[in-house]
Amino acid sequence: MNYKGVIFDLDGVICFTDQYHYLAWKEMADEIGIYFDEKINNRLRGVSRMASLDIILERSDKEYSTDEKETLASKKNEIYKKLLLKMTPDDLSDEVKETLDSLRADGYKLAIGSSSKNTKLILKQIGLEKYFDAISDGTNITHSKPHPEVFLKAAEYLGLKPEECLVVEDAVAGIDAAVAGGFESAGIGEAGSYEKTTYPLQSFSDLLKI
Repeated sequence: MNYKGVIFDLDGVICFTDQYHYLAWKEMADEIGIYFDEKINNRLRGVSRMASLDIILERSDKEYSTDEKETLASKKNEIYKKLLLKMTPDDLSDEVKETLDSLRADGYKLAIGSSSKNTKLILKQIGLEKYFDAISDGTNITHSKPHPEVFLKAAEYLGLKPEECLVVEDAVAGIDAAVAGGFESAGIGEAGSYEKTTYPLQSFSDLLKI
């Protein structure tokens, strides 16, 4: 790789918290009597919490105020954080850990670029609390993906330019954010078949082949 740094999305790349997001949104939606299923949940991938809530509330006849929306989003997050406490280092696959270790041993700087405000909690639960050289997450950005801010700040924290970093993503919105910020990208899952992805990956360890 002709890069100095690698910036990883968290959910769906380093680990998988989709089921916890789904369960938390489902519990919140059930409480206010709004239908929610996995198909709707798929529309929330890579989208900010408030934008996700707006998608869920599309099915509501009620107009929610900004304050009411904030309350609902906070309720969802509290449910989600309790579910995250069930995560352990076993939720980090051997393939991901070994690949990260190989990249680190080869001298690459590693960062997280995630819109999640729970990034540090998740990293702590899976045993990577102090592993990355930089963390850019929902606590230090004002724009979520597809805006490139989260990746631009990650590169800044690493002391690198966008062209010196590779972004690893699983969501189309994340690839769009990388492109907008001037980054090349590696895509896994849904992002692996996206036309704007620089390097499609079949598995996480394929990073070592770039």
